[in-house]
Amino acid sequence: MTFTVALAGGGTAGHIEPALAVGEALQTRHDATVIALGTERGLETDIVPDRGFALHLIQPVPVPRKISADLLALPFKVARSVWQARRIFTREGVDAVFGTGGYVSAPAYLAAKSLRLPFYVHESNAIAGAANKLGVKLGGVGFNAVADSGMSGQVVGVPVRPGLGDDPDGEAAARGRERWGLDPDRPVVLVTGGSQGAASLNEAVADARERLIASGYQILHAYGKKNEAPAELAYHIAVPYIEDMAAAYAAADLIVCRAGAMTVAEVTAARLPAIYVPLPHGNGEQGLNADEVVAAGAALRVADETLTGDWLAGEVDKIFTEPGRLAEMRTAYDSTGAGDVAATLADRIAATASPKENFQ
Repeated sequence: MTFTVALAGGGTAGHIEPALAVGEALQTRHDATVIALGTERGLETDIVPDRGFALHLIQPVPVPRKISADLLALPFKVARSVWQARRIFTREGVDAVFGTGGYVSAPAYLAAKSLRLPFYVHESNAIAGAANKLGVKLGGVGFNAVADSGMSGQVVGVPVRPGLGDDPDGEAAARGRERWGLDPDRPVVLVTGGSQGAASLNEAVADARERLIASGYQILHAYGKKNEAPAELAYHIAVPYIEDMAAAYAAADLIVCRAGAMTVAEVTAARLPAIYVPLPHGNGEQGLNADEVVAAGAALRVADETLTGDWLAGEVDKIFTEPGRLAEMRTAYDSTGAGDVAATLADRIAATASPKENFQ
């Protein structure tokens, strides 16, 4: 019995990737039809079609932080977006909705509620967002990445793309080495600030790279499309963006990155030793996202203001030269309980959307 699920998570990769991971699991495990809801504002206009999903756009509904004409117009904007979502769900024969937050989620939850569709809410971050809290209050089934997010729901972790981190025959690692011209005899330090890059990471790499390269390492560095490319230097492979993250994770020996929920989940799935540099702004949730893996010994965490070239070069060298340290960090992931969250959530959704399916 076929069924259709609408994904509602947009704006940032942290919202989009968990939704797509569950969508892919629904397709592969249950032969479901999966569509995605989004807005023109977000990264989903590029990411979703590239992953093979049909993307349907509605108007975004950002909530103004100050009293203004925009705030007075908010109810009308919400009503318009909910009507647009309802029309899409009805036209596409949607049987269930899975949301992960962002501008598109609140209208999707309201539309699902009005159409009496089952809907599911997943919060990837350590501190739940307003849209997802609303979804659960409306009657959506809640799932959390970690405990105590401020949103009720079962703690399941973060869904990541099926197969990410699995490289039993070394194909992904070999693909990465070939794609970026990596030296097979030098350890690889992967540095990424996410889809937009991170200026503080870029500055630390610029200061540390000559020391790291002189010590025998090579750097695969995603500096961000909006940032200036670093000056060329042998063994510093700098690219604006890494599209094949599976190959990058497989080829790397250590990663230096932000601590967004999706990043932490993917790095955990890849069992990659990490140095996390949480974003210094906002409510501190990025620091919380890495708590479990840092406590387990699989990763280090350093404050953004502490990160310097000297610190980075010294700490990387310490990790690589201390006997058994890298292997211990990889083994430490075994105690974090990382599992196939995407499959678990896909099965829960399918059990409601397609009640005739039998799950063992």
